[in-house]
Amino acid sequence: MTNRKITLPLYLAISVVIGIAIGTLFNFKKKPALFSSNTNEAKIKRLIDYINYDYVDKVDTDSLLDDAITKMLSELDPHSVYIPKNELKSITETMQGKFVGIGVSFLMHNDTVAVSSVIKGGPSEKAGIKAGDRILVANKDTLYGKAILHKAEVAENKAKTISGNRKLSDAVIKSLKGEPDTKVNVSVYRKSSNKILNFKITRGEVPIISVPSYYMINKKLGYIKIDRFARTTYKEFKTALEDLKSEGMTSLILDLRGNPGGFMDIADKIADEFLKDGKLIVFTKNKNGEVDKIYATGKGEFENNKVYVLINENSASASEIISGALQDNDRGIIVGRRSFGKGLVQQEMDLGDGSAVRLTTARYYTPTGRSIQKPYNHKDNTAYRNDYLNRIHNGELLSKDSIKIDDKLKYTTPKGKIVYGGGGIIPDVFVPIDTTSVFSNKLFGRLNEFVFNYVDDHRKELSSWKLKDFVTNFDHSNKVINSYLNFIDVKKPISPKAKENLKIYLKGLIARNLFGEIGYNMVTQNNDNMIQKVIELDQKD
Repeated sequence: MTNRKITLPLYLAISVVIGIAIGTLFNFKKKPALFSSNTNEAKIKRLIDYINYDYVDKVDTDSLLDDAITKMLSELDPHSVYIPKNELKSITETMQGKFVGIGVSFLMHNDTVAVSSVIKGGPSEKAGIKAGDRILVANKDTLYGKAILHKAEVAENKAKTISGNRKLSDAVIKSLKGEPDTKVNVSVYRKSSNKILNFKITRGEVPIISVPSYYMINKKLGYIKIDRFARTTYKEFKTALEDLKSEGMTSLILDLRGNPGGFMDIADKIADEFLKDGKLIVFTKNKNGEVDKIYATGKGEFENNKVYVLINENSASASEIISGALQDNDRGIIVGRRSFGKGLVQQEMDLGDGSAVRLTTARYYTPTGRSIQKPYNHKDNTAYRNDYLNRIHNGELLSKDSIKIDDKLKYTTPKGKIVYGGGGIIPDVFVPIDTTSVFSNKLFGRLNEFVFNYVDDHRKELSSWKLKDFVTNFDHSNKVINSYLNFIDVKKPISPKAKENLKIYLKGLIARNLFGEIGYNMVTQNNDNMIQKVIELDQKD
């Protein structure tokens, strides 16, 4: 399996963010037999024994060993990583596309657990929990006030890397998560009725959606967003593709912006939907020079239609496999900015105590033979980690001409298009970052707080809105945006353009609360320069 570290949404029994270094790519292969004990293994064991029995102070040798493994892997490459046992289960659930829990997303509102959304078809919805409910008690475990803050402190003591809201989230998860078919008794405060209500929820499997949004932009152009390549992603993608085709879609926007990667075979299957039988999708090569090639089949359902792939500086790994496969086969148009540049394949290996390592075992190459892995230093990954800042400083987020290319890594597609290796996928059509939509901390800083309060105070009237009507007509009078500007106490006038951008984003966040990601995307698409560029390109063809 291959993976790399990045931040992914995880709902567990509730919504939490788990970091998995950006650019995850898993490739399943048969694992080799474990090596028998050797001199190095005996040396490490002997050292641990000396520290345990003879060192002058008491030492947590488990922590020492974890640090040593992390340090060892950091000197190999940026994507070989150690996953402690307290994190592995959560990360695995994310990539499998499901978890066992009660099925709500939540946020900490002051010192109280507030349900921001209830996952459709999940245990909480079946029990009667609603968005806006404050969870006060779970199985006699108090989840508000000083009690929840104390639980966060305990969580911090057990995991020194956890901080801020993550501490609170972990404390809440511990109270709500459990084994399948077990019960959790919760007491909630419901603001709309001003009552405390009791519910018995049966924990069960809850899906973690990786294709959060798809819809028709116009009569022929469809849109599908993929957040990551989890085990369930291909099935979700096929459902979206078939639904949009039934609505008349003949052109597709495949949005891979911010997608950190995931399972390699899932990316291969999705690429296959666009490529004709026999076309090379990707190949890998290990240290022994063994090559494994993946070819498209004749089963693709969108081989003869137009496809546009959106990428940016945070599109990595499996996202780059799809982008590279289509670009190198002269199929579709890649739109956006240079992708992350991760061409390494990892395999997950169990360490026997509930922890694991993801070890780089191969490199992958696009059909023309190019590696899109950007350079890295085996001993110091600082520059690698700061690549995004370097892109800002060198101007490449604003101008394609600022992208540094290496003429020694020039490749040619079958139709004569020049493409480059050595650092991500350079798009066919460049779209700069939109600096007009970047808000100051003063304007942007309290949006989420305002949106939660606004939705919480207006749930009854907001529940009557239909999505398409909301997109077209909500806040024509500017009442909501003006209320927000008063909320943050803006002293100086802001430009009409800045106000309009702020209004769209604010409206999008409200739509996300009411309708999910599809609501956010539909509201903000007119302010999305990449989508607008594709609409322009599609109309020309």
